[in-house]
Amino acid sequence: MRFHHNLLQGTVDALHQIFNEGKYADQAIQKILKRDTRWGSRDRGFIAETTYDIVRYKRLYAAIANVKEPFNPADLWRLTAVWIVLKGHDVPAWEEYYNTPVRRIKGKFDELSSDLKYRESIPDWLDDLGRKELGEELWAKEMSALNKQADVVLRANTLQTDVKTLQEKLLAEEIQTTTDERFPDALILNERANVFQTDLFQNGLFEVQDAGSQTIAPYLQVESGMRAMDACAGAGGKSLHLAALMENKGQVIATDIYKGKLHELKRRARRAGAHNIETRLIDSTKVIKKLDSKIDRLLIDAPCSGLGVLRRNPDAKWKLQPEFLDEIRATQQEILQSYSRVVKPEGLMVYATCSILPSENELQVEKFLASEAGSNFELLDSQSLLAHRDGFDGFYMARLLRKN
Repeated sequence: MRFHHNLLQGTVDALHQIFNEGKYADQAIQKILKRDTRWGSRDRGFIAETTYDIVRYKRLYAAIANVKEPFNPADLWRLTAVWIVLKGHDVPAWEEYYNTPVRRIKGKFDELSSDLKYRESIPDWLDDLGRKELGEELWAKEMSALNKQADVVLRANTLQTDVKTLQEKLLAEEIQTTTDERFPDALILNERANVFQTDLFQNGLFEVQDAGSQTIAPYLQVESGMRAMDACAGAGGKSLHLAALMENKGQVIATDIYKGKLHELKRRARRAGAHNIETRLIDSTKVIKKLDSKIDRLLIDAPCSGLGVLRRNPDAKWKLQPEFLDEIRATQQEILQSYSRVVKPEGLMVYATCSILPSENELQVEKFLASEAGSNFELLDSQSLLAHRDGFDGFYMARLLRKN
């Protein structure tokens, strides 16, 4: 493989922003990619994928390179050298790579790879927690899968098209996709492509949404004409899916505490042709009280650690802290306690997270059911998606019935 200095310089600059300045990886990469208009899609893809790869394996690569944070420019170049060697490529004869110890890099990799914390690059505290909650074998399998690059998955917007028609239209634009019978609205890209630039996206024929995420809205069992609520809607990926499943009939009430996210949801809804979504900002408890016992279907896609989506956000494991997990578990229970009141008798509630930890999932549902607020609810069923088993992001969802 022939390397270009300016592309690796872009990678080093992105890594500096992520590791030393605390920027989110996706934002840092997007900023770097705007720097040189001469870069084509292959160049941009190289910078993005190489940066994400080094972020995923920061602990392993730093140990092999014998460098510690904060990384100076020479340290960051050493990280890229480790990446080049471990990918099986020849190290370029550049000043930054003089005296790169290729044999020592390979030997150190072999030595460290027997330790899961280094092999999969996990902070000590998180490795301890994962082993405790999932067991050593399952934790190891899942972390290995979560270090793989995620597929690009589209959800056909059935308000505008169907999977087969969309697949044909994408093929006409030389974008090949594959279907999966487990996910009826999903198209999986055979090769990565910038689908956001297509007229098909601009005209609302699809959204980019992981296949695992696409299982949550159908799990709520909505029907046309119902009144559904997406309690932690964010920018509205699942609200849009609910609107499509309800064929634009009935009402989807999308709530969030962030005005900016709801503004983005409105924009996305217009593009998708989803006319039955109403956004409501949670700026006081009155918003929830007004909906007391008036909702047929409630989705709580709760804020969580995000450990199930590390393939997309590999820097999250470096930003995550133990105290945040304690806070987020308290928030999850608080949301369950307060929002569950809006469900009608005989209505359904789905509690979902993009976490793989039982303490954020099954144990939260058990705690809710044992509380006064949960005494009127019954757990009907639950489902977990795991990256190593199901091939997509990790999710948990539980469906509960309000009895009276």
